[in-house]
Order: sequence, then C-alpha cells, then structure tokens
Amino acid sequence: MQLDKLLSNLQISVEPFALCLICEGWRLHLPGPPAVMLHFVLKGEGAVIGTEAGRQPISACGLVVVPPGALHTLEPNGPIQYEKRIEKPPTDRSICELVAGPCKDPNFVVACGIIHVTYGQSLRLFQHLKEILVADLAGISQVATAFQGILAEQSHPGPGSKALVASLMNECLVHLFRHLADKGPLSWLSALDDDRLGKSLDRILEDPGGDHTVESLADVAGMSRSVFAESFTGAFSQPPMTFLHHLRMQRAAVLLTGGSYSVEEIGMRVGFSSRSHFSSTFKEFHGMSPAVFRESASSH
Repeated sequence: MQLDKLLSNLQISVEPFALCLICEGWRLHLPGPPAVMLHFVLKGEGAVIGTEAGRQPISACGLVVVPPGALHTLEPNGPIQYEKRIEKPPTDRSICELVAGPCKDPNFVVACGIIHVTYGQSLRLFQHLKEILVADLAGISQVATAFQGILAEQSHPGPGSKALVASLMNECLVHLFRHLADKGPLSWLSALDDDRLGKSLDRILEDPGGDHTVESLADVAGMSRSVFAESFTGAFSQPPMTFLHHLRMQRAAVLLTGGSYSVEEIGMRVGFSSRSHFSSTFKEFHGMSPAVFRESASSH
C-alpha cells in the first residue's frame, strides 16, 4: 500500500502532553503507556532506554515513538545519581509537568503525550510496532514549529483546538514517515504492503455496510478463502470478519457523535437491516445503547 494513500487517510487524536523536565544527574522512569506515546525533545541531549532496543541517544528535535505497554526511561547525558519513577500516565486534561530533580532550569526537556492514530478509522497505525522508535528530525524545521503550535494550543485551548492539534500532529507524522521511508523499509508496516490484502482492506473501508463475507473479500484479493483468512489474520492481528465488525461499530460511533442520521439510518449504513439488531450489537460492543451513546457524546 503506497505511503501517500496511507498518510492521506489517517485519523488522529492527541491527548494533552506532559513536559518532562529532567535535571542533570537524574533519570526519569516512565510507565508503559496505554496507547502509543510520542516524545519530542525540546531541549538538551540524552537517551531513551527501553527493555527491547536498549539505550538510544536523542537530542533536540528528536522524535520517539513508544508502543503501548513499553516501560522506558529518559535521562540526560552524563553520570546518573538519582532517579524518579512515574507509576502511571498523568490524567490531566491540560499540559502538566513531570519534574525529575530540584533544578530550576533543567537541561533536558521532553514533551510527552499519547496519540491515537488509525488508518480508515479502524486499523491502528502502530499496532505492529514492538520496539521504541527514534527519529532525528533536527533538519526539518516544520516539525519543531508544529510541536510548538501543539503545545501552545493545548496550553490555551480555544474553539477548534482539537482539530488544529490533530492537523499539526498529522504534519509531524508525515515528516516522520518521510524520514523513516528514506532510511529503509518500514517492517512494522509490512502488512500494508501486500497489494492483495490492500484491495480487500480498501473494499471494507470504502463500504463497511456492504454484504461482505470471507469468500467475497478473498475474491477481491484474488486469493483462496483459506489463504486469505490466514494472511489477513496474520497481517492485522484479527480475522477479517472481526476486523469488519470492529470497523462497523467504530463507524457507527463516529456517525452517532457527529451526524444527524437516525439510529436506524446509522445501523443500515454499517450493515444492519434492523434497528433492534444494531442496537443490541452496539450495546454489547460499546457498553451502552446508541441513543445513550449519542446523548453522552453530545454532553461532552
């Protein structure tokens, strides 16, 4: 699947960043994030240390991608004498500070935040990333400018801030993928390189409410049913019908949140012929009925 197509179909949301302020001689232990976490080095030089990839140097304008659940550590260059451990990610709805050490002017400052990135509103972009990823983007001034804009919007949010932050983050990710693609194949995105699976994935994403079966999707891919089912499951970590079901429920949630369609119309758009079947399936997946979900979304 071409990188242009991938980057043109990203859905991004960004949780509030934290500023990790790390003094000389201090090390900051961070918990495994519940979703993908980004670190962007605003000042200084140091390293990120993970259990799999070991110690990786980072410096100003370095971007670090941490997969879900990966315990990791940030530390400046030089001897380390002290440590601070953060047991769980902050839950603040605005930018907060995580301070390691007593200095007033820390020499290592890193912006840390959780992002949610999906392709076609269903496929998690970093779901196959297993190790901490580091990219030196110091030569791309637009990235530093975009991150400053993200932090400024999150510090003083206004109308449209979420959309603006998502747009700025999308710009950062485009530069990140360009940089990575120049370095070599993106092995953790190899599942998207199979044109046959890409055709079936496109069919699902373009028409989630269609009358899809394993057989019909295998035909689109030009593969036998058994080979397609095995290949799809291996590539996307779930069988094709499970993937389709999750996509339908996520699309329904999006339509309930931002659209004016009735519950029955939304059900039909995601492949359900009856409102009752759609409502019961939606409740089983999301823990509440479509009507309650819509009411809850409108109140936030």
